[in-house]
Amino acid sequence: MSIANLIFEIDAEIAQLEKARTLLAGLQGRTTTAPAKKPAKRKMSAASRERIAAAQRKRWAATKGTVKAAAAKPEKKSAPPAKKRRLSAAARKRIADAQKKRWAAVKAEKAAPAKKVVKKTQAKKATVAKKPAVKKAPAEKAKEVVPEKATPVATEAAAS
Repeated sequence: MSIANLIFEIDAEIAQLEKARTLLAGLQGRTTTAPAKKPAKRKMSAASRERIAAAQRKRWAATKGTVKAAAAKPEKKSAPPAKKRRLSAAARKRIADAQKKRWAAVKAEKAAPAKKVVKKTQAKKATVAKKPAVKKAPAEKAKEVVPEKATPVATEAAAS
């Protein structure tokens, strides 16, 4: 038997099994795929439905121009849009100069502490250079022998 022949037989068996499955599922009253669930309907109270209906009637009356439209609020006539207010060149210059002055002050504050730190480090380096470097030998501490509680092993080792 060739490989192509084997594949053909396997496909035939698969098709046969699928048919049997659909038949058995049909006998049990269910299909192979789950039925799609209907989305839950939103429930609206009668009062809210009435409010919506009244608002819609009012809108229709306003568009048709019937007598009920008079009860609705009259529309305001919109005025033409006002001209945009703009700064004069002199005012813009004053604002820019003031902002530049503020930034200069901030930068000066940042630069001033940095210079002081540099001066201190230079001064420290100068004083360190003037002092001769003297190294002292570490002092030997006398080792105190602390007697520990005698253990049987330690006493036997000391005895022998």
